[in-house]
Amino acid sequence: MAEKITPRDVDYSQWYVDIVLRAQLADYSPVKGCMVIRPRGYAVWERMRTVLDAMFKETGHQNAYFPLLIPESFIRREAEHVEGFSPELAVVTHAGGEDLEEPLVIRPTSETIIWSMYKKWIQSYRDLPILINQWANVLRWEKRTRLFLRTTEFLWQEGHTAHETAEEARDETLTILEIYRKFAEEYLAMPVLSGKKSEQEKFAGAVDTYAIEAMMQDKRALQAGTSHFLGQNFAKAFDVTYQNRDGRLDLVWASSWGVSTRLIGAIIMTHSDDRGLVLPPKIAPTAAVIVPIFKNDTRSKVLDYAEKVRRSLSEVDAVMDTDEQNSPGWRFAEWEMRGVPVRVEIGPRDVEAEQVVLVRRDTGEKLTVPAGAAPGKVAELLEEIQRALFDRARDFRDENTVRLDDYAAFREFFADAGGFGVSPWCGGEECENTIKDDTKATIRVLENDAPRGEAGSCVVCGKPGTYRAVFARAY
Repeated sequence: MAEKITPRDVDYSQWYVDIVLRAQLADYSPVKGCMVIRPRGYAVWERMRTVLDAMFKETGHQNAYFPLLIPESFIRREAEHVEGFSPELAVVTHAGGEDLEEPLVIRPTSETIIWSMYKKWIQSYRDLPILINQWANVLRWEKRTRLFLRTTEFLWQEGHTAHETAEEARDETLTILEIYRKFAEEYLAMPVLSGKKSEQEKFAGAVDTYAIEAMMQDKRALQAGTSHFLGQNFAKAFDVTYQNRDGRLDLVWASSWGVSTRLIGAIIMTHSDDRGLVLPPKIAPTAAVIVPIFKNDTRSKVLDYAEKVRRSLSEVDAVMDTDEQNSPGWRFAEWEMRGVPVRVEIGPRDVEAEQVVLVRRDTGEKLTVPAGAAPGKVAELLEEIQRALFDRARDFRDENTVRLDDYAAFREFFADAGGFGVSPWCGGEECENTIKDDTKATIRVLENDAPRGEAGSCVVCGKPGTYRAVFARAY
């Protein structure tokens, strides 16, 4: 199967699509812009969901579920929100054989319907905080789509919290940002930058948006998760007040945050190669595959031995390759395509020597070990692979991150291969737009909010910089 993958250096976009399709992670839906997530892809999402769900619950969050359909009038209550999402809305006007009295929007995100419910649930400071997350699907009518990275319908989690004070809501926003950073780096082996977005790049309806940003192998940035401080915007829109500790009525403070199945695309573009998918062991549904190699006269002996090895590897989610129709070479390539971190090869000679051959998916390195040592060695290899994938991705990002204080050098950097350009920025939209028009690079995160001038002179206009901003072309 590997020969069917377009090499990265020939056509990176096609390489990505080839891996999604050939590794059977997803397929195109009959509905334009939508995708079908196949069992292998959904298994990766389930692993992510399990880990993140535990992390949310450890910090006091509970899961709930809110309706898919939202009254159109709810969307229009928050001006920035409706302006930001109006081009992407899908609206139901006819149902049950008749026209609806009020059109219903298929949720692009759930702030409005959730805050309509918080108005019913919150009367006093005793009702706060509310820390709710939901696992759901959303729909945004995208014009240009790509499997996992940007589709009309996608799966995600969205957290929505309500607080007594601005400080509590800001703390919540940053707590979740740190959860996302930890998850990306420790489980997806994907190094990220975390920080605040510019005003132009923030979420519609937020006071401040924070994000984690990763560099893909084509040196473009991918926004991998966002956490928003909403201030009192949605509380004002839905008149959500509470009686404070002094007996007066105050508006509630809020945050919202989310990551989606886009993370599967992020894993592919961070770690995979021209042989197929590469999965970090901590989120790989199958950590190891045992591939027995035999002829008719050795079949029984090899399979019996392989089954004993499989049972010994039960702690690391090992599976047996039961394919007897295709050659060993074809099967090796197939498991490499699927991204299984460790392959365990067992042939007649290995049975006689009471050994196994271990093969790392990330490097192709082979190691022969006694069968009795296989469980410990496989576990050790999985840890090494997880660490090596992160180190390789971090080194790649760092090698392609450049400080740029001169605008001519800035433009040349993005005219060439690009990467992350770190530059002083005055905070002005005019300079931000100039950069976008000239280079197609946007601000991914702001490194700091410095006393004016300490960040250096703005790379565009030369005025004192308020920020050092990370610029990149992005997905």
